[in-house]
Amino acid sequence: MSGSEFEGTHPRTVFGPAPVGRQAIARMDVITQGRSLTAVTDPINRWLSSVQAVEGLLTVFLRHTSASLTIQENSDPNARDDLLDAYDRLVPTEGHWRHSLDGPEDMAGHVKSALTGVSLAIPVVHGRTDLGTWQGIFVIEHRLESHRRDLTLHYIGT
Repeated sequence: MSGSEFEGTHPRTVFGPAPVGRQAIARMDVITQGRSLTAVTDPINRWLSSVQAVEGLLTVFLRHTSASLTIQENSDPNARDDLLDAYDRLVPTEGHWRHSLDGPEDMAGHVKSALTGVSLAIPVVHGRTDLGTWQGIFVIEHRLESHRRDLTLHYIGT
């Protein structure tokens, strides 16, 4: 490969190299309001501050199968509603699902969760999640009723 193939693609150093020095793990309860996106960025950043995180990697894991995680637009609530509507169009509740032990919308929630995912890896820079200006971390509740959802937070870094 010639050097010209990589012109303009050089990584930008945000902070200097540092050895991985420690880790912290916690559980966080999130109460959802039924079909919704629940913002969790602020409590996660407060936790990072409480464990004195500096630079590293945060893994956020949702311990459920009918809810999911996303990083999404955090400014305009209409974007969240549009996202929920798009999921409903892609995976309708009345999909003639065989699994219905936990209610008619449960299997649709499982499919939506499989499409979106239940874990995120987020860089931590200067003690905070390194999100873009308009980004936030959200739990997406795919069920119609309110639920208590558990997140596992795992920070490794300095």
